[in-house]
Amino acid sequence: MSLSLPPRNRSLPPQPDVDNASVMVMKDLKDLLRRMSQDQNKIHELLSFLGYALRSFSNLNQFLELIPLIASRVTDSDGGALILFKASGQMRLESLHCPERNQGGMKAQQVRTAIERAIQQVLTGSPTALDEMVSRYLGADVHLFGTSVLVKNAVRGRLYIFSRKPDYAWTDNKRTLMRLVADQTSVGLENHELTTELIKKERQDREMEIGSEIQRQLLPRHCPKIQGIEVAARCSTASRVGGDYYDFIPVQKGDRWSFVIGDVMGKGVPAGLIMTMTRGMLRAEVLNNHSPSKILEHLNEVMYEDLEKSHRFVTMFYSEYDPTTQTLAFSNAAHTPALHWRSQTGTVHALDTMGALIGLEAGSRYEERSTKLSAGDVVIYYTDGFTEAASPEGDRFDEENLRKALDWACQHCFPLSDDVTRPQMILDYIFQEVQNFIGEGHTHTDDMTLVVLHIKDKSLVN
Repeated sequence: MSLSLPPRNRSLPPQPDVDNASVMVMKDLKDLLRRMSQDQNKIHELLSFLGYALRSFSNLNQFLELIPLIASRVTDSDGGALILFKASGQMRLESLHCPERNQGGMKAQQVRTAIERAIQQVLTGSPTALDEMVSRYLGADVHLFGTSVLVKNAVRGRLYIFSRKPDYAWTDNKRTLMRLVADQTSVGLENHELTTELIKKERQDREMEIGSEIQRQLLPRHCPKIQGIEVAARCSTASRVGGDYYDFIPVQKGDRWSFVIGDVMGKGVPAGLIMTMTRGMLRAEVLNNHSPSKILEHLNEVMYEDLEKSHRFVTMFYSEYDPTTQTLAFSNAAHTPALHWRSQTGTVHALDTMGALIGLEAGSRYEERSTKLSAGDVVIYYTDGFTEAASPEGDRFDEENLRKALDWACQHCFPLSDDVTRPQMILDYIFQEVQNFIGEGHTHTDDMTLVVLHIKDKSLVN
């Protein structure tokens, strides 16, 4: 049996042509990938621009105007709207993007009117209720999607996109992009609030610094040189502007001297302003050459109306010293009493009279007394920041502790040179005792003012 072989020159069967449909599919796929890449680049550019705007725009309104535009572009919708919630719960349409005539046939004014009507129907900032109302007023043929704008875990607004395209699909990718835009909005709002708070704090700091400077200028820069006595004083405020006040005022060209200390109830700029007003009015009253009690009565009369309106009061201890007779006349308007250490007996006595707070009641009358001072005697005027100073355990540095500190200082504080006076040593010691009581590293919470007056021995008077 023989086999017949095909001739060598016989040609192979033709190969089938590549399917034209496959070519078209590949071409369409490449076009799709190219468009997708372009879309991704567009979205990336839009989000990058939004981030740039967030970093660059100093005007929050300009930034918020971009939000609906970016949200609609990255989600390929017809438009977008941003509604913000106020702290009171009220809502307002902050910004809207909707071309006058887009493919869906929606008009910007119609959309604005619909959203504003929806807002009027919602009494509180409830996202669910707002979504339902906005959807109702926009119409059933409008696809509406929204996400919350959160600032510090609190809902501060609602970001919407809308479209009338019948085939519009709300995908996970669009939801993610929408959330990114909302997050950028949240950052913008929070940054604005922080900036506003910072500006407010800086303004308050400037005002406090101005108030502090005014107060420093008004308090005596130096203690006066008075025949037969030595004086030391210090005011330590709890904040930059305090309500404590002390002054030395010459009476009748220095024939007598007034020593006064006061305390405005409260702290900060308001207390400092009242203290400034008090100083000016008191100095005017002293020029009239009235007695200490009459000066307090007149001061209460002229300040009563203003203090009543401000709901603040002033305590004050006013005294006048006559170097010739070594007599101290005084009157007290509910201030902490002055303390008098008698050198002859080594005892401490309170100098006090009856009298109401300045500004508490119109027509108040004030009692007046006087005492004779002797060589070596010490008188201190102080504010309640000393007696109210608290230890870490909550105990108070009361008047009894202050009396003990004064007694010890008067018996042991004697200068060894002319570089420091005895009143200054006593003042430093009392301040240090209070600081030791409060504890190292702790600061006092109330203003502390102390004035120390020492009667020199006549043999040492120049």
